[in-house]
Amino acid sequence: MAETLEQAYLAGAAREFRRLKKLADDALVQISEVEFFHRPDAASNSVALIVKHVAGNLRSRWTDFLTADGEKPDRRRDQEFEIAAGDTREALLHRWEEGWLQVFETMDSLAPADLKKTVFIRSEPHSVLEAIQRQLAHNAWHAGQIVFLAKHLRAGEWKTLSIPRGKTEEFNARMRERFRGAKRRFPD
Repeated sequence: MAETLEQAYLAGAAREFRRLKKLADDALVQISEVEFFHRPDAASNSVALIVKHVAGNLRSRWTDFLTADGEKPDRRRDQEFEIAAGDTREALLHRWEEGWLQVFETMDSLAPADLKKTVFIRSEPHSVLEAIQRQLAHNAWHAGQIVFLAKHLRAGEWKTLSIPRGKTEEFNARMRERFRGAKRRFPD
């Protein structure tokens, strides 16, 4: 049976969540403990605070995704932007992993018909599709912040996570060869 647009969307969104997590994870492994907690200034967040916030957001949004408001009563969002006793790198990364696991398990459980269902975030109704798009945008925003901060902190020791400077043509040639003869997934 041919893949439906809804099935393709769910699979693509799940892939994008995994790609965003990998991007952030690949930046996280490049920074030291000190860099993880470093705040560039009083108005900015450290990587640790971004990790803590994303973990709290993911747990809240994706626990009982289809049946409970995405802003859980026990979430303390403002506290996600403060380092508390016990907020070690290990503890924060554990929460990060738990939050992402909740996303992946929920995404894997969704059926195409679920995309039209209504879920609530802070009492605001969203289709499941809209809620997924909202979360993808939120995660992309924060993954980008983590990469930017980590790259800044590592400076000359940074290992690029994308196409290295001066290597675009080489990369494009490899992609053309890799996908030579590829067909469209959906007819025009």
